[in-house]
Amino acid sequence: MDGWLGGALDRLTALLKEHRPVFRPSHHSKPWLSPHLSTLCHEFHKTSMLARKHGTPALRDVTHVSKAGYFNAIKSAKNKHWSSFLLEATPQSLWTAKFFTSGRAPARFPSLPEAENPEQRNKVLLDHFFYPREAFCPPPRLRPNKKAPPLAGEEISTALSKCSPSSAPGLDGIPYSTWKQVNRLNPSIPLWIFSPLISLGYHSASRKGANAVVLDKPGKPSY
Repeated sequence: MDGWLGGALDRLTALLKEHRPVFRPSHHSKPWLSPHLSTLCHEFHKTSMLARKHGTPALRDVTHVSKAGYFNAIKSAKNKHWSSFLLEATPQSLWTAKFFTSGRAPARFPSLPEAENPEQRNKVLLDHFFYPREAFCPPPRLRPNKKAPPLAGEEISTALSKCSPSSAPGLDGIPYSTWKQVNRLNPSIPLWIFSPLISLGYHSASRKGANAVVLDKPGKPSY
């Protein structure tokens, strides 16, 4: 079942990547980036790949020089952009400059007894808030539930209407806004994916996103 669901999502993801443009960062992201830095980055990764492939001392030296030049150029571009930002600062942007220079706030995680590292804190919190449950043994073979009513396209549309389009996507990388467009253009695709999951009462934890839709119909499980 994991293989079937993974193959269906992979085919759908390939179609989306082929026909829908990929989201690009805004112009505010990395304002210090320049075409010269992009060229240096390309050259650094090219020489690094050749050095890993062939492993000759000459290529390793070229990679070291390319890496030093690339990172020094990034540092210089950041310093130049910061100086320009301070020279053109306004009364409104002074608070932004203060926020950049103050750094991150210190951690405010409370101290826990008998917990000195993150792993021990994690175990203490889990033991305190979540009681251990008996191990669940899944059935050796999935069998369809003949009493489960068939899934309707209106249920998928209703469930998707309750999902925020601005929510972050799951492991499949497909946001709810894309699922809504897919369901609007071709409702048979989500129906074809979700119907076997409903009839078999199956939930895949490794593919959260495609089957994380809650269907509010009595007699049907929630995914």
